[in-house]
Amino acid sequence: MTEVRPRWSDMDSYGHVNHASTVTLLEEARVDLLFREAALRGADDLARGVVVARLTVEYRAPLFANGCGLRVAMSVREIGAAYFVLDYKVHSGPSESDPVAVTAATTVAPVNLESGLPRRITDAERDFLAAWHNGGAGA
Repeated sequence: MTEVRPRWSDMDSYGHVNHASTVTLLEEARVDLLFREAALRGADDLARGVVVARLTVEYRAPLFANGCGLRVAMSVREIGAAYFVLDYKVHSGPSESDPVAVTAATTVAPVNLESGLPRRITDAERDFLAAWHNGGAGA
């Protein structure tokens, strides 16, 4: 779980967080998990290069930039040889009891930034991701 904070500039003319800004908030949550949290648990290679291969977003209710943070619960649904799938539940506020406003999923592929080619998930990365499998460590 992490918390993201929408900015006033994220709102559109209808008064809710714009789709592109919602995707940026998902990215902020993902970066916190794959860069900061992974490094703390010995899987720092994830910070050296990943790409989003697929993104799906489902809106259940609008998000608002009202000064409050939004709770983002993440879990790993699937781990392949050279990809993994992250699921997100974005709550409309900072608490687990706040309604889920957005669900999303990203398929993420590790890459070697020098060659630009995909690479396999390392054992350390697999162990880290497995801890988040189906709502594990921080969902």
